[in-house]
Amino acid sequence: MDMGRESRWEKDAMTVEIVFALVTAAVLAGAVFAVVLLFTLAFGLSGSGSKGVLTGGALVGAAAGVWRLVRVLCRFDAERRKGH
Repeated sequence: MDMGRESRWEKDAMTVEIVFALVTAAVLAGAVFAVVLLFTLAFGLSGSGSKGVLTGGALVGAAAGVWRLVRVLCRFDAERRKGH
């Protein structure tokens, strides 16, 4: 087998890890936004205050999702380079 090419198993493992990273990132972003949404509903915020809090929650949720995605993929790449 050519040492410079990835095996089918390695390609499948990368695909699974990418899907895992995307799904967990989406779930984390949704959970963060849901907490912010519940916060606005619990405290009865309305108008521009509610809009601002929800926009901030969406931004924080998106940032948390991207952080999770990058963290999972970097960890996978580090393990792959070590040969595990």
